[in-house]
Amino acid sequence: MRYFTALIALCVASPAFAASGPFVSLKNTDFIVLLAFLLFIGVLFYFKVPTLIAGLLDKRSDAIRSELSEARTLREEAQSILASFERRQKEVQEQADRIVEAARQDAEADAAAAREELLATVDRRLVAAQEQITSAQAAAERDVRDQAIKIAIAAARSVISEQMTAASANKLIDIAILEVESRLH
Repeated sequence: MRYFTALIALCVASPAFAASGPFVSLKNTDFIVLLAFLLFIGVLFYFKVPTLIAGLLDKRSDAIRSELSEARTLREEAQSILASFERRQKEVQEQADRIVEAARQDAEADAAAAREELLATVDRRLVAAQEQITSAQAAAERDVRDQAIKIAIAAARSVISEQMTAASANKLIDIAILEVESRLH
């Protein structure tokens, strides 16, 4: 009944009523168009096209509803995955911070060890330098003493050779021979 009321309202509001002359006549094009339209509407209702269209629209709305539900499910799943990734990122960041802290502590420990080793090396080199200085000083003293001895011997030789006579030289030789004999026996 609802469809019929809509059809009558459509017919009453048609431009056919605005035309002049008899409306119900096969010569009136507006009347022919109205009849064709009503026949078309009748064929649509006969083949239940509005029901088919409503069914298709219902199917489409169900499909949209299921797609929306699936989209909600996917969104929730994506949010849970995002939360999981954020937790994982936080864990990785904490682990990276721990690694950086451990590396910093290791670097400080290595630097302290290197500092200690450097100090030990410097101490060893200072001791070696002191030993070299002492050795060089002893060698210099020995060289000076040797030089002094050579000079003293040369001076003594020169003094003795000037004061020595043949008789005193023979006397010294005899004393030296006696001394060697007493030491050997």
